[in-house]
Amino acid sequence: MLFDLPDHDTLYRALLDRDPAYDGHVFVGVTSTGVFCRLTCPARKPKLENTRFFDSVAGCFEAGFRPCLRCRPLDPVGQREPMVSALLRRLEDEPERIWSEDDLVGLGYDPSTVRRSFKRHLGLTFLDMARLRRAGRGMDRLAAGASVIDAQQAAGYDSGSGFREAIVKLLGDCPAELRGREWLKADWIDTPIGSMLAVGDSQALHLLEFFDRTALPNELKRLRVTTRSTITFGRTPAIERIESELREYFAGARRTFETPLAMHGSPFTRTVWDELMAIPPGTTRSYSEIAASAGRHTAVRAVARANGANQIAIVIPCHRVIGADGSLTGYGGGLWRKDWLLRHERKLLPG
Repeated sequence: MLFDLPDHDTLYRALLDRDPAYDGHVFVGVTSTGVFCRLTCPARKPKLENTRFFDSVAGCFEAGFRPCLRCRPLDPVGQREPMVSALLRRLEDEPERIWSEDDLVGLGYDPSTVRRSFKRHLGLTFLDMARLRRAGRGMDRLAAGASVIDAQQAAGYDSGSGFREAIVKLLGDCPAELRGREWLKADWIDTPIGSMLAVGDSQALHLLEFFDRTALPNELKRLRVTTRSTITFGRTPAIERIESELREYFAGARRTFETPLAMHGSPFTRTVWDELMAIPPGTTRSYSEIAASAGRHTAVRAVARANGANQIAIVIPCHRVIGADGSLTGYGGGLWRKDWLLRHERKLLPG
């Protein structure tokens, strides 16, 4: 059974490992303290015999447990730490600032704590993010036809070599080759199960992937080749829209998405993606069922390849495809995320 809670020993191991797959779906009551926690709680772990597991906050309360003050199980899953939110606001309010660790100390933050928190929430450090934002400002100037030196200065780089290195690291292109070219925009979107990178233009969403996916660099390269464009950091209406819809989806207020999609694939691949989007939330299909729906009963392997080629996670719900025996199969964002999404969507079913 896909959605039954695992046995007590498995859940206890998940508690010891702080496994995020169960965050928001399973809670642990600690009989020795009378509190209940997320399985990802950083507090010292209780003994096996002092644990009880529940699939809802209501079950914890009914059993007489009170919420942990450290992991705050009543707060929304995936809520950012206040420090991360505060620094991201400063980054947006002061886009031209050249940040350093001394700046963080001056604001009362410990640089090592900031580094760990940003890596945990967004997959990269605050200072790296600041550098990427600065490089993106320079690239915007290049797109408008500015000279390389003007773009370098707009990005706050003292040396031309540093600016060129930042651009090449981001896009694989030299600054002079970018002048006057149109490109896509990319930005981070925070979700309860990890940060995602969204890429879009003014009309449609081109890519939405988890930032820690190992295939992401190759996907970005393939997208640049397919669109004959390049990618800079910034916001577009499509990114703003999908961020809003994802927020509603994770809050349980949305089951489907309406953001326009730019789906780069062969006619057969796009047919498979259409079939994926036709799977109702909270339900699953096998590869063979998708092949039959697409009119290609014997093309199970081709369906699997098309499923794996999907570059718009969650919205094109490849996580709803499982093995013929009902087991979870491979998922680029990690099987724990696939399990989390399926559990989340099951809770969205009416009645």
